[in-house]
Amino acid sequence: MTDYEEATDSYKVSAGELRQFVERIERLEAEKKDIADQTKEVFAECKGRGYDVKAVRALIRLRKRDKDDIAEEEAVLEMYKEALGM
Repeated sequence: MTDYEEATDSYKVSAGELRQFVERIERLEAEKKDIADQTKEVFAECKGRGYDVKAVRALIRLRKRDKDDIAEEEAVLEMYKEALGM
């Protein structure tokens, strides 16, 4: 086997591996789009039932955060509101 043939075989293996990576990424992107569509449908259903979607989104963001961080932020916010007479 010549150096050229070895390089060509090596290239074919790399090309096949690259193709697999690209196809996996494409499948994941399609799944991500499907999940985004499903999430949108759930929010639409939530809104249809009379819930405030903006508030629901805020709740979801809060549930992802640490309780201590939330408490600290709320304390600072309360202090600032008092300073402004709110």
